[in-house]
Amino acid sequence: MMALDDRKTNFKYIGTRPDRPDGLDKVTGRARYGADIQAPGMLHGAIVRSPHAHARILKIDASKALALKGVKAVVTRADFPTGLTGEDWNLQENVMAGEKALYDGHAVAAVAASSALIARDAAKLVEVEYEPLPHVTDVDAAMRPDAPVIREGAADYSVPEGMHPNVVRRIEFGRGDMDAAFAEADEVLEATYRTEATHQGYIEPHACLAQLGADGKGELWCCTQGHWFVRRMCASVLGLDASQLRVTPSEIGGGFGGKTTIFIDPVALALSRKAGRPVKIVMSRSEVLRATGPTASASMDIKLGMKRDGTITAAQGTFRLQGGAFPGAPTAETMQCAFACYEIPAILEIGYDVITNRPKQAAYRAPGAPMGAFAAESAIDELCRRMGLDPLEVRLKNAVKEGSKSSYGPTYPRIGLVETLEAAKAHPHYSAPLGPNQGRGVASGYWFNWGGETSVSMAVSEDGTVQVSVGTPDIGGSRASMSLMAAEALGIPYENVRCNVVDTGALGVNEPTHGSRATYASGLATIEAAREIAGKLCQRAADKWGIDAEAVIWEDGCAKPSGPNAGDFPPMPIAEIAAEMGQTGGPISGHFEATPNGHGGSFGTHIVDIEVDPETGRTTVVRYTVVQDAGKAIHPAYVEGQFQGGAAQGIGWALNEEYIYGTDGRLQNPVFLDYRVPVASDLPMIDTVIVEVPNPGHPYGVRGVGETGITPPLPAIANAVAGATGVRLRQLPMTPPRILAAIQANG
Repeated sequence: MMALDDRKTNFKYIGTRPDRPDGLDKVTGRARYGADIQAPGMLHGAIVRSPHAHARILKIDASKALALKGVKAVVTRADFPTGLTGEDWNLQENVMAGEKALYDGHAVAAVAASSALIARDAAKLVEVEYEPLPHVTDVDAAMRPDAPVIREGAADYSVPEGMHPNVVRRIEFGRGDMDAAFAEADEVLEATYRTEATHQGYIEPHACLAQLGADGKGELWCCTQGHWFVRRMCASVLGLDASQLRVTPSEIGGGFGGKTTIFIDPVALALSRKAGRPVKIVMSRSEVLRATGPTASASMDIKLGMKRDGTITAAQGTFRLQGGAFPGAPTAETMQCAFACYEIPAILEIGYDVITNRPKQAAYRAPGAPMGAFAAESAIDELCRRMGLDPLEVRLKNAVKEGSKSSYGPTYPRIGLVETLEAAKAHPHYSAPLGPNQGRGVASGYWFNWGGETSVSMAVSEDGTVQVSVGTPDIGGSRASMSLMAAEALGIPYENVRCNVVDTGALGVNEPTHGSRATYASGLATIEAAREIAGKLCQRAADKWGIDAEAVIWEDGCAKPSGPNAGDFPPMPIAEIAAEMGQTGGPISGHFEATPNGHGGSFGTHIVDIEVDPETGRTTVVRYTVVQDAGKAIHPAYVEGQFQGGAAQGIGWALNEEYIYGTDGRLQNPVFLDYRVPVASDLPMIDTVIVEVPNPGHPYGVRGVGETGITPPLPAIANAVAGATGVRLRQLPMTPPRILAAIQANG
């Protein structure tokens, strides 16, 4: 938590909307994405993938592939080190199958050749002999006694005896007297809610270029949200020293959490080591959907008690999530976020992490939180409708605030949920009339936000301009935000700052751009590095004036005497000091590194109007409003973009998007023609309201905003569908056939 005198409230540059520094490169095609990277003598890689959901790999024969002209190398799991355990083994097993293929699309071998076409042809010539095994892709089915066992011994100590081996972790927490609290309720709802897995849907497929020598020294260029994570993971999977692998991030064409881990990178490195040449791999869309990490699917039982005045007396939830064939479903996050918006005296939550024959799940924008919100916020809305209560008033009545003990334990610092609810209630959208077959839904949501390992350097140029070096890839305009914060801290124009995302050889460890951490953590580090520079600039001016450094202040880009007693000297601007720095002590730079923990949380409330065609079940989103606490919006246009992007992805999750597996365990919709993401014509203009309740843990009050926005749309749309049709759907997505069937079943 920042000292009050360290926090700034009046800003010159913060809150303005300058052009983003990478904008011209991107609109002119000059920006280089993962697939744009080239190297002399480069080979192309292609991956052989399992056509089975679950199968023992009996034999791999690559002789025909190696005989094809232009083929330079083939790798299998035999080319990777043995003896890995824990998450390192999970990562290795996911990027290249060992004894068994665990899901449709699981990599079993890879080929490097002189052209992409030859590599693809060669991959088809690799002969793999499989022994198909029974499979399971549904989370509830995977827990039943007769479910096929995916991997013995994967469970940790938390799983009680007698549970199916597919259950790999159990979590429980709570407080209060549940029986007494439910007895106080006038209405008790018990229901089961289900969500299907969805993909992040980034437009840019995974791509990388790898070069690894026999001496263990390597270079990797890739599209990623976190190149230090990529370095660490690849080093572990391949048995390298992390310091010998330099990773450089490209521009990124979307990630949303899905580009925080590895899929093809160590395969390209292994091929390069074997072939002695650089190897480039670019995934196809089908590969992305079949073999990279979607979010988990969930099955959730909710029991909720409420008094006639809207007071929530008790909440109980059982959450079952599958994260693919490996431990790691975001069960804990689902549980922690489900009821995080409300003060509830008695609460009990139980969660299960379950493995299935699906690809290893990856983060997707507030991982786990949308599922928990769908269950909890739908249940609250059901009780509100049953008792004729206003859904926003009920949320206000139970809303957490500063000093509230969260549902999952910690006490909240200053937070902005009440402010978002009040802003939503006052918004014209909430009182606007509805048309025929239309319904309105509201819901709130929460995400913790994160700090994480962070390192930033800043250097003053000879002309007084400044360069900032950060380690968090720019996935939402963070270069502009860092430049604005540096400009604010130094009192120099935004145009005089350039922010560069540097490689792993240029800074200490940085966590990825995930957890809504970049603007908070890298921003905090940028401000602190700028303050260090300001102190050095004051020292240079003091030396020149012959006074103590304590008698000099930094203000509006200039060193100034702190008062009349300090002496009568004209302000000395940064350009003047920088021009002479070679003669007055050398280069001037600043640096800050830490794991900041004052990240705070972010709350949001959404309002949505939808219209349902009663003859087809088709749902049209008519109007949408996002209200969210940003703490302090550094660049309001990009904050609004984050709000709108989260809402758009949540709309897709609620209405259309889902992983559809056949009885054979194979993914049936592995292309965007069949995996239906919303396009512009599916969406209305999404209105935004930025609430600013300053985060006490940041010098400028910043809260991360990237993830909270995807949490309320799922329940908000379900609540609106209930209002439009009189039918409650508790399974997502609410596709036209499902809605039509529910309407017809209801008569």
